[in-house]
Amino acid sequence: MPSILRLPQRGQAGTRTRTALISIALAATAPVALAQPTPAGLWKTIDDETRQEKSHVRILDAGGTLIGRIERITDPAHHDAKCEKCEGARKDQKVLGMTIIEGVKRDGTHWDGGTILDPNNGKVYKVRLTPKEGGRMLEVRGFLGPFYRNQTWVRVE
Repeated sequence: MPSILRLPQRGQAGTRTRTALISIALAATAPVALAQPTPAGLWKTIDDETRQEKSHVRILDAGGTLIGRIERITDPAHHDAKCEKCEGARKDQKVLGMTIIEGVKRDGTHWDGGTILDPNNGKVYKVRLTPKEGGRMLEVRGFLGPFYRNQTWVRVE
């Protein structure tokens, strides 16, 4: 009975086929292996004191510089909250929709060089963003002089 599918015999043709298949498999997985997680996306912020979800912040890449805006506030009682302790243009502006991360750029495995606003106290901190656990978590470190505070945000999308 004739065979519809002819497998190559051991030898040169079989070796070339195997080599081609291995090369294709490696080429297909190389971008995944080289891809680094990015802070761009939607993040659930977790209060570092209460460990409760506070908001969702969307971080966008605007030509190599990251910006982040508050997209959702978890507590319905705070949906109309204003940044009473903020200074300048943010003073008494609605927190929902406010840009709180600005000027952050990639520096190796983390992103820094920008600032983050804490709308609860109106303070602006230098910030470093470091993706963790394959990009599922984001370590957010705010610096004020030699002091810093960390939060861990959880990726929503």
